[in-house]
Amino acid sequence: MFGIPNIETQKSDTFSNIMLPWNSVKAGLGSRLGILQKRFISLHTVTTPNENALKFISPDTQFVPSKFTSTVEIDSLADAVEKSPLAEKLYKINGVHSIMLGPNFVTVNKVENALSNNEELNWEHLTPKISRVITNAVDSNVPTLKKAYVAELEREMEEAEYEEEDDVVYDIKELINTRIKPALQDDGGDIQFRSFDDTTGTVYIKLRGACKSCSLSEETLKSGIQNMLIHYIPEVSSVQAVLDPEEEIAIQEFEKLEKRLKGAH
Repeated sequence: MFGIPNIETQKSDTFSNIMLPWNSVKAGLGSRLGILQKRFISLHTVTTPNENALKFISPDTQFVPSKFTSTVEIDSLADAVEKSPLAEKLYKINGVHSIMLGPNFVTVNKVENALSNNEELNWEHLTPKISRVITNAVDSNVPTLKKAYVAELEREMEEAEYEEEDDVVYDIKELINTRIKPALQDDGGDIQFRSFDDTTGTVYIKLRGACKSCSLSEETLKSGIQNMLIHYIPEVSSVQAVLDPEEEIAIQEFEKLEKRLKGAH
């Protein structure tokens, strides 16, 4: 039968010799099955309120270490080179505008359809490309974050622990972290507390991921975040979103490009 020896006629020492190759084969199969199992990672997409942002979730994958409560936002290829090998690979896909890494998800913002007639920039074309990059990166153990950047985040976290803050700021952060942040992360976005002006009662925050470029971001800011903070913390009178300098430059360049494209039609 296909060269399989009759085990009943073999001596015990020969029997051992027969089993040894099988053990090796079994070990090899186990290793191979482990690789196959690893490749079939659970990765699914979830739409967000922002039509230009899609959330890629992998429940069994940790994109950002659990010790960090905040997400990591990457707004350019240069930013990706500094922070994330995974983001570098994602930026090789034409149409990827920005990336946000969460605990077990990646939010990808694409360029707006209005700026291009290229069908390749639609989600139906981008989604499989992005999914393939994420899956291959996880399979190949490509680091999500660079060691130097993780060390920087750890330093910032340690410094924050020793910062003195008054009761109002503590309450604002607590409300953001426990009530607002989880809701925004569910939609592929995030929020970061920046500062509180006790003279004007203004809370300055930064919106991330799907939230920042969404047409509903202003409504989210005023009707959701601002109303909740004012309701629970009397000292708060308003909430204002801020942009980093590089984001302001990117928006200005984006607006210039938009005007040129509209003028060409």
